[in-house]
Amino acid sequence: MKGVIFNLLEAVATERWGEDAWDDILEAAGVEGAYTAIGNYADEEFQVLLLKLPTDEPVDTRLRWFGRSAMPLLAQRYPEFFVEYPNTYHFLLTINDVIHREVRKLYPDADVPVFDLEPSGDLAEGGVRRVIMGYRSARRLCRLAEGFILGAADHFGEEVHVSQRECMLLGADRCGLVCTFRKGLQ
Repeated sequence: MKGVIFNLLEAVATERWGEDAWDDILEAAGVEGAYTAIGNYADEEFQVLLLKLPTDEPVDTRLRWFGRSAMPLLAQRYPEFFVEYPNTYHFLLTINDVIHREVRKLYPDADVPVFDLEPSGDLAEGGVRRVIMGYRSARRLCRLAEGFILGAADHFGEEVHVSQRECMLLGADRCGLVCTFRKGLQ
Protein backbone atom coordinates (compact mmCIF):
# COMPACT_ATOMS: atom_id res chain seq x y z
CA MET A 1 0.00 0.00 0.00
CA LYS A 2 1.29 3.44 -0.88
CA GLY A 3 2.60 5.62 1.91
CA VAL A 4 0.24 8.43 0.97
CA ILE A 5 -2.57 6.37 2.56
CA PHE A 6 -0.57 6.10 5.79
CA ASN A 7 0.13 9.84 5.66
CA LEU A 8 -3.59 10.52 5.30
CA LEU A 9 -4.40 8.20 8.20
CA GLU A 10 -1.88 10.03 10.38
CA ALA A 11 -3.33 13.42 9.40
CA VAL A 12 -6.97 12.53 10.09
CA ALA A 13 -6.16 10.61 13.28
CA THR A 14 -4.04 13.49 14.57
CA GLU A 15 -6.81 15.95 13.71
CA ARG A 16 -9.40 13.88 15.57
CA TRP A 17 -7.40 12.64 18.59
CA GLY A 18 -4.24 14.79 18.70
CA GLU A 19 -0.54 14.28 18.03
CA ASP A 20 0.06 12.29 21.21
CA ALA A 21 -2.67 9.86 20.17
CA TRP A 22 -0.88 9.14 16.88
CA ASP A 23 2.30 8.30 18.78
CA ASP A 24 0.24 6.00 21.03
CA ILE A 25 -1.30 4.33 17.97
CA LEU A 26 2.13 3.70 16.48
CA GLU A 27 3.42 2.28 19.75
CA ALA A 28 0.37 0.05 20.22
CA ALA A 29 0.72 -1.18 16.63
CA GLY A 30 4.42 -1.88 17.14
CA VAL A 31 5.45 0.03 14.02
CA GLU A 32 7.97 2.78 13.35
CA GLY A 33 5.56 5.13 11.60
CA ALA A 34 7.98 6.82 9.21
CA TYR A 35 5.97 6.73 5.97
CA THR A 36 6.90 8.48 2.75
CA ALA A 37 4.13 9.19 0.26
CA ILE A 38 5.85 7.23 -2.51
CA GLY A 39 6.95 4.34 -0.30
CA ASN A 40 5.27 0.94 -0.30
CA TYR A 41 4.17 -0.60 2.99
CA ALA A 42 2.46 -3.80 3.99
CA ASP A 43 -1.31 -3.80 3.84
CA GLU A 44 -1.26 -5.56 7.20
CA GLU A 45 0.49 -2.56 8.76
CA PHE A 46 -2.37 -0.31 7.66
CA GLN A 47 -4.89 -2.76 9.10
CA VAL A 48 -3.09 -2.87 12.45
CA LEU A 49 -2.96 0.92 12.62
CA LEU A 50 -6.65 1.09 11.83
CA LEU A 51 -7.40 -1.39 14.62
CA LYS A 52 -5.33 0.64 17.11
CA LEU A 53 -7.29 3.85 16.59
CA PRO A 54 -8.68 4.99 19.97
CA THR A 55 -12.30 4.12 19.24
CA ASP A 56 -14.65 1.22 19.85
CA GLU A 57 -16.25 1.53 16.42
CA PRO A 58 -16.28 -1.55 14.16
CA VAL A 59 -13.65 -1.78 11.42
CA ASP A 60 -16.22 -1.01 8.68
CA THR A 61 -17.12 2.25 10.43
CA ARG A 62 -13.45 3.13 10.89
CA LEU A 63 -12.77 2.59 7.18
CA ARG A 64 -15.74 4.74 6.14
CA TRP A 65 -14.69 7.46 8.60
CA PHE A 66 -11.12 7.40 7.31
CA GLY A 67 -12.15 7.67 3.65
CA ARG A 68 -14.63 10.45 4.33
CA SER A 69 -12.19 12.36 6.54
CA ALA A 70 -9.28 11.94 4.11
CA MET A 71 -11.13 13.29 1.07
CA PRO A 72 -10.77 17.00 2.03
CA LEU A 73 -7.01 16.46 2.35
CA LEU A 74 -6.90 14.77 -1.06
CA ALA A 75 -8.86 17.66 -2.57
CA GLN A 76 -6.44 20.12 -0.99
CA ARG A 77 -3.29 18.22 -2.05
CA TYR A 78 -4.52 17.25 -5.54
CA PRO A 79 -7.03 19.92 -6.62
CA GLU A 80 -6.52 19.01 -10.28
CA PHE A 81 -8.47 15.79 -9.62
CA PHE A 82 -11.57 17.77 -8.64
CA VAL A 83 -11.73 21.10 -10.48
CA GLU A 84 -13.12 19.84 -13.78
CA TYR A 85 -16.19 18.15 -12.32
CA PRO A 86 -19.44 19.90 -11.42
CA ASN A 87 -20.63 17.24 -8.98
CA THR A 88 -19.98 13.91 -7.32
CA TYR A 89 -21.80 11.93 -10.01
CA HIS A 90 -19.50 13.14 -12.79
CA PHE A 91 -16.45 12.86 -10.54
CA LEU A 92 -17.21 9.17 -9.85
CA LEU A 93 -17.61 8.42 -13.55
CA THR A 94 -13.96 9.44 -14.06
CA ILE A 95 -12.47 7.27 -11.33
CA ASN A 96 -10.80 4.72 -13.64
CA ASP A 97 -9.99 6.80 -16.69
CA VAL A 98 -8.90 10.04 -15.06
CA ILE A 99 -8.36 9.78 -11.31
CA HIS A 100 -6.60 6.41 -11.17
CA ARG A 101 -4.64 7.16 -14.35
CA GLU A 102 -3.32 10.32 -12.68
CA VAL A 103 -2.61 8.41 -9.46
CA ARG A 104 -0.49 5.98 -11.50
CA LYS A 105 1.43 8.94 -12.98
CA LEU A 106 2.23 10.19 -9.49
CA TYR A 107 2.81 6.69 -8.06
CA PRO A 108 3.69 4.34 -10.95
CA ASP A 109 3.58 1.18 -8.85
CA ALA A 110 0.28 2.01 -7.14
CA ASP A 111 -2.16 -0.91 -6.95
CA VAL A 112 -5.48 0.90 -7.28
CA PRO A 113 -8.89 -0.77 -7.29
CA VAL A 114 -10.79 -1.21 -10.53
CA PHE A 115 -14.38 -0.02 -10.84
CA ASP A 116 -17.02 -1.20 -13.30
CA LEU A 117 -19.35 1.78 -13.66
CA GLU A 118 -23.04 1.51 -14.50
CA PRO A 119 -24.64 4.97 -14.55
CA SER A 120 -28.42 5.21 -14.74
CA GLY A 121 -31.26 7.64 -14.30
CA ASP A 122 -31.85 11.24 -15.16
CA LEU A 123 -32.50 13.88 -12.53
CA ALA A 124 -34.64 15.87 -14.97
CA GLU A 125 -36.96 12.95 -15.75
CA GLY A 126 -37.19 10.74 -12.69
CA GLY A 127 -35.57 12.74 -9.95
CA VAL A 128 -33.06 9.97 -9.18
CA ARG A 129 -29.64 9.27 -10.63
CA ARG A 130 -27.53 6.27 -9.72
CA VAL A 131 -24.08 4.94 -10.32
CA ILE A 132 -23.45 1.31 -9.53
CA MET A 133 -19.76 0.93 -8.90
CA GLY A 134 -18.47 -2.61 -9.15
CA TYR A 135 -15.39 -2.49 -6.90
CA ARG A 136 -12.62 -5.05 -7.33
CA SER A 137 -9.45 -5.09 -5.29
CA ALA A 138 -7.38 -7.77 -3.61
CA ARG A 139 -7.39 -5.52 -0.53
CA ARG A 140 -11.18 -5.79 -0.22
CA LEU A 141 -11.51 -2.29 1.28
CA CYS A 142 -14.95 -1.51 -0.10
CA ARG A 143 -15.91 0.34 3.10
CA LEU A 144 -12.96 2.67 2.49
CA ALA A 145 -14.27 3.26 -1.04
CA GLU A 146 -17.68 4.10 0.50
CA GLY A 147 -15.98 6.64 2.74
CA PHE A 148 -14.17 8.23 -0.20
CA ILE A 149 -17.50 8.49 -2.06
CA LEU A 150 -19.16 10.16 0.94
CA GLY A 151 -16.16 12.48 1.28
CA ALA A 152 -16.40 13.42 -2.40
CA ALA A 153 -20.06 14.27 -1.91
CA ASP A 154 -19.10 16.44 1.07
CA HIS A 155 -16.51 18.16 -1.11
CA PHE A 156 -19.13 18.98 -3.74
CA GLY A 157 -21.67 20.05 -1.09
CA GLU A 158 -24.00 17.18 -1.91
CA GLU A 159 -25.56 14.16 -0.32
CA VAL A 160 -25.33 10.65 -1.68
CA HIS A 161 -26.73 7.43 -0.32
CA VAL A 162 -24.33 4.50 -0.65
CA SER A 163 -25.46 0.92 -0.22
CA GLN A 164 -24.09 -2.46 -1.25
CA ARG A 165 -25.95 -5.10 -3.17
CA GLU A 166 -23.04 -7.55 -3.15
CA CYS A 167 -19.72 -7.71 -1.31
CA MET A 168 -16.40 -9.51 -1.71
CA LEU A 169 -16.28 -9.87 2.07
CA LEU A 170 -19.40 -12.04 1.78
CA GLY A 171 -18.07 -14.17 -1.07
CA ALA A 172 -19.05 -12.15 -4.14
CA ASP A 173 -16.51 -11.61 -6.93
CA ARG A 174 -16.92 -7.84 -6.58
CA CYS A 175 -18.58 -5.29 -4.34
CA GLY A 176 -21.57 -3.54 -5.88
CA LEU A 177 -21.67 -0.02 -4.45
CA VAL A 178 -24.95 1.66 -5.32
CA CYS A 179 -24.61 5.45 -5.17
CA THR A 180 -27.95 7.26 -5.31
CA PHE A 181 -28.35 10.97 -5.97
CA ARG A 182 -31.75 12.64 -5.71
CA LYS A 183 -33.06 15.73 -7.46
CA GLY A 184 -31.64 18.83 -5.87
CA LEU A 185 -28.46 16.95 -4.95
CA GLN A 186 -26.90 17.27 -8.38
